[in-house]
Amino acid sequence: MDLSATLHGLVGGVLIGLSATWLMATLGRIAGISGIIGTLITARPKGDSAWRLTFVLGLISGPIVLMLSGGGLGNVAGGAVDVTGQVIGEPAGGVMLMLVAGLLVGVGTGLGSGCTSGHGVCGLARLSPRSLVATLTFLAAAMITVYVVRHIIGGGA
Repeated sequence: MDLSATLHGLVGGVLIGLSATWLMATLGRIAGISGIIGTLITARPKGDSAWRLTFVLGLISGPIVLMLSGGGLGNVAGGAVDVTGQVIGEPAGGVMLMLVAGLLVGVGTGLGSGCTSGHGVCGLARLSPRSLVATLTFLAAAMITVYVVRHIIGGGA
């Protein structure tokens, strides 16, 4: 086990927990990414978009600051450079599959009234029964998807 990766994961988890707690304590809001971005794009209540935009910019700028400060990409693709010189390279299933997968995730967050950050991090912390069911559903769908792709369709490692 890589102690460095474990510490990075621990620090990241603590920071996610602190930011979710801070958002709930100061604004009374859930740190669910799909809800934050969805409301930012579709329906902006007056005076409510500034914190949402700041939150999204923080999500984007965090990895950029890490890379610029010499921290690398963390555990993304093991920080390995592929034969083309790219750090991550092309998506394993191709760009079209990645776009379809992203669309399905978006539809799923709409159907599930939230995403893993809203239900899995914030909802479970609040002992929400609805979030427990949603999180178990996310996990079951992910396990079934991996099984189908790897063992039935035959793609992936």
